[in-house]
Amino acid sequence: MKLWDKGLPTDQKIDMFTVGKDRQLDLVLAKYDVKATLAHALMLHKINLLSNEDISSIKKELSNLKNEIENSTFIIEDKFEDVHSKIEFELTKRIGDAGKRIHTARSRNDQVLVAMHLYLKDELSQIKSLVKDLSKDLLISAEKYKNILLPGYTHLQIAMPSSFGLWFSAYAESFVDDLYFVNAALEVVDQNPLGSAAGYGSSFPIDREFTTKELGFKTLKYNVVAAQMSRGKSEKSTAFAMSSVAGTLSKLAMDVCLYMSQNFDFMSIPSEFTTGSSIMPHKKNPDVFELIRAKCNKIQALPYELTLLTNNLPSGYHRDLQLLKEGIVPAIQDLKASLEMAMYALKNVTVNKNILEDEKYDYLFSVDTLNTLVMNGMSFRDAYLKIGKDIESSNYKPEKNTRHSHLGSINNLCLENIEEKLKQV
Repeated sequence: MKLWDKGLPTDQKIDMFTVGKDRQLDLVLAKYDVKATLAHALMLHKINLLSNEDISSIKKELSNLKNEIENSTFIIEDKFEDVHSKIEFELTKRIGDAGKRIHTARSRNDQVLVAMHLYLKDELSQIKSLVKDLSKDLLISAEKYKNILLPGYTHLQIAMPSSFGLWFSAYAESFVDDLYFVNAALEVVDQNPLGSAAGYGSSFPIDREFTTKELGFKTLKYNVVAAQMSRGKSEKSTAFAMSSVAGTLSKLAMDVCLYMSQNFDFMSIPSEFTTGSSIMPHKKNPDVFELIRAKCNKIQALPYELTLLTNNLPSGYHRDLQLLKEGIVPAIQDLKASLEMAMYALKNVTVNKNILEDEKYDYLFSVDTLNTLVMNGMSFRDAYLKIGKDIESSNYKPEKNTRHSHLGSINNLCLENIEEKLKQV
């Protein structure tokens, strides 16, 4: 069944090509199409285009369909083009003519738009919650390990003293920046596009403010052409927000992989969190973090994929937009899974408390030793030259007691300030 079927046959190969992965991906959108269909039906009843009997039957059967979707018994067979045709077919089969009236003042593009907005709004809220939970865990670890020093690197060379407190809380605060992008994407998708029909409105006296309130949108996308043009823009806004989160998570995963290697040995995770080698019995590989890194790197390419799909399309609907789902839906699932696995694994990390006992890390403290000379009256340049000569002549003696008092430094992490930023975002 196709919503645009006029009784004329279509070529089977053309059918397969144009439908693509819609049946599979539309199962994710099914509950949102049911929700939007109910709001649309209630509005049609309000403006007297559906009778009391019609709306009663529609509400009952949409509730039944919602339960089937939640129980995973709802399927979209091959004879249906998408979730929209399946739901309309089911309504018509179950309640007769009232099901045929449900498409009044609506187009399939209208249905995809509002379902996608509802879906993205829901998923962005879930991503936001996961990021906040991960950040809270990182702050807990920062407090727990705040006094354990580890080497800081620049150019992958030993640089200055850092700490696990500094490292954990750095990622907690970096995720706050990512949440600003998530909030921006939420503002974009939290606008009701329903009522744009095929992109140019309808001659029916529909009440778009009613459906906006009914669907829980913050506001209405007023201009019907602007509403249609939000298809692609809402997905791309979401993709940029996800890319920002994924960038931070990928860097975190890379650090963990590096820190777990025997050459660094800064931290470890239980054996049951690692995988082995088919020929090397000693191997304990951080595959979880490697896959988090890889999935997040893929997600960072998504905004550019969606840009290329939508770039230079004129206003109005184009079938190119169908392919947006193929990128955004799996990426959302991958990001949520990566955030959940990062939380799960990081809670089981064990840190090495004796890293700096290795003498190769003595040079970490050269700047602190230099600064002490300056505080005692020597000019910075003379102190710099003295420490440099001491290092070259093997006379350098590190001063290992860190006294970094400024905001955000090793000995003044400002964890409560970061936690407050996290609450505010």
